[in-house]
Amino acid sequence: MTEHKKDSEEAAKSGDNRLSAKGGESAPDGKDGTNLLDGINSPDDLRALPESSLAQVCSDIRARLISELSHNPGHFASSMGAVELTVALHYVYNTPYDRIVWDVGHQAYAHKLLTGRRDRFADNRKMGGLSGFPNPDESEYDTFTAGHASNSISAALGMAIATQLKKDSPLRKVVAVTGDASISGGLAFEGLNNAANSNNDLTIILNDNNMSIDPNVGSLHSYLAHINTRKGYNNLRFKVYNFLRRHGLISESRRGFILRFNNALKAALSGEQNIFEGLNIRYFGPFNGHDIDKVVKVLRETKDMKGPKILHFRTRKGKGFAPAEADPANWHAPGKFDPVTGERLTGDGTPKPPKYQDVFGETLLEMAREDSNIVAITAAMPSGTSVSVMQEAIPERVFDVGISEGHAVTFAGGLAKDGMRPVVAIYSSFLQRAYDHIVHDVAIQRLPVIFAIDRAGLVGEDGVTHHGTFDIAYLRVIPGMTIASPRNEQWLRTLMATAMAQTDGPFAIRYPRGSATSAANWHTPLKAAPVGKGEVLHDPDKPDVVILSVGPIAGNVAKAIDLLAEKGIKAAHYDAVYIKPLDSELLDRAIGLNVPVVTVEDASASGGFGSAVAEYIAAKGLTRPLTIIGIPDNFVTQGTVPQLQQLCGLDPEGICRTVQDAVAAVSPQNTAKQ
Repeated sequence: MTEHKKDSEEAAKSGDNRLSAKGGESAPDGKDGTNLLDGINSPDDLRALPESSLAQVCSDIRARLISELSHNPGHFASSMGAVELTVALHYVYNTPYDRIVWDVGHQAYAHKLLTGRRDRFADNRKMGGLSGFPNPDESEYDTFTAGHASNSISAALGMAIATQLKKDSPLRKVVAVTGDASISGGLAFEGLNNAANSNNDLTIILNDNNMSIDPNVGSLHSYLAHINTRKGYNNLRFKVYNFLRRHGLISESRRGFILRFNNALKAALSGEQNIFEGLNIRYFGPFNGHDIDKVVKVLRETKDMKGPKILHFRTRKGKGFAPAEADPANWHAPGKFDPVTGERLTGDGTPKPPKYQDVFGETLLEMAREDSNIVAITAAMPSGTSVSVMQEAIPERVFDVGISEGHAVTFAGGLAKDGMRPVVAIYSSFLQRAYDHIVHDVAIQRLPVIFAIDRAGLVGEDGVTHHGTFDIAYLRVIPGMTIASPRNEQWLRTLMATAMAQTDGPFAIRYPRGSATSAANWHTPLKAAPVGKGEVLHDPDKPDVVILSVGPIAGNVAKAIDLLAEKGIKAAHYDAVYIKPLDSELLDRAIGLNVPVVTVEDASASGGFGSAVAEYIAAKGLTRPLTIIGIPDNFVTQGTVPQLQQLCGLDPEGICRTVQDAVAAVSPQNTAKQ
């Protein structure tokens, strides 16, 4: 049994009694029926409690999370696992003056409950409610945006140095909370390197739960599973250090030398090297992250230490809810569930369309079985992208590189350079992190890498950090890049076959989160289609307007056309399919109708498909009335996809209104039709 597994089992048994999915909530010893959480309106209230009450606070938080998330879904397992760490951090540190910087934010629900948002938590991830992630616009306790992994160390280091440069009195304490998956990201290592070589007192909390969304991968994960420090070693080292410093035998200027000597001696005696101490960052742990008394003690003893330090806590995802502990991957964001039995609540049993990601995953496996050169790459999201379908069947040709999107792209470039056909499946908003790699390591060399861009467009409740709104704009400017978007599941299969048939340059396919269009059989024969060719969907005689759409938003356009027909406006509808290259014949046909042209896309209106059409019209020296419907030039909040489409004017009614205005602007006689 590995050290990590032993520690995880100890963590699962410790702390407050388990809120079992069988038999409901169980109270810790001594609980008198009161709910301490209900009296905590800020961390000041928490800090006023005796330390002996903290276990009950943890139990109250877990009970609230189970109750709320059972009917208002969110990120469950991560937040359940970080309760003791959260309570201890706010208990020991003087927040919000002291800074806690969360990484990703999946683990920050307890943080929200303790920082004045308990009574608003019922609206978590809803439009007009709380963001699902830490958001500085929402609370002064949310010190930095936390939606993408691996940024907390760099951001917190900036804050730690800022308080010194400004000579704050007292100096702020700054804590970065990162995970064992997040710390494997390149940005986290860049932050660690800088922290080790600059004057700062940063504290890094490593919340090690042995998971990201799917099980962790890579050598760093294996290293963390075995890293250990003998009991009492860190306490002894700290006491000796303070004794020597008080007696003038060492100084802060010589601390680096002492650390290096200490690390070399420890490595020689133990036969082990500590990667963090090799960087001259003090390492303490691992500790049981569910022992609230221990966590508080460690934080207190290390809070005033000079120099950067890492505190390694082992926790268990889903702690306190048996089904989530047993299956943390599926309980990362489980949807609605029964808070007593743990039963996951599904629909009414009627057939539903497949998810786009599942169409992609099954099609990828189908193609890979026919072509041994096809390999798949994902960045810590095999289940989220459905690359897991191929992973289960052909594991040797699937590579989960962890939270390392840049590496994923360059790795794919290397595979493609030597004859493989890599498919890189990454969410749209996460692919932003790999932009230079796409340009430098793939596009310049015209390598045939296929980018399967999941979660393109408005994604819903995950909100501003997760909407895939910019991919068209940031990919369209890259020479040699092909970009397409299917309007349904059959077109997704066609585009995958088309992309695989193309060998000169990268090919990007963007598709949204959620279900496709039909519950009918979508297993159409796999057949490539001409690149850069769209399709006429609706072509009435003498239309008043022509609408060009790209992607599944075509469904909303079709509904808008019905609404327009009720108002006496005839609209033609063309599916461009391709953003780059554009279908020049289709565009010439639209322009030749001499009626207003309206473009519609589930992406940023700035620099996207509509902009490409505008450039095409301008390049031909023509003047045509053009209206671009897309996501406005601002960051979009959280909400359901229909709510957000309405907010952005992408719902059928919004499209209808905009088209009416476009027609009326050039044809005053049509005003009466409104």
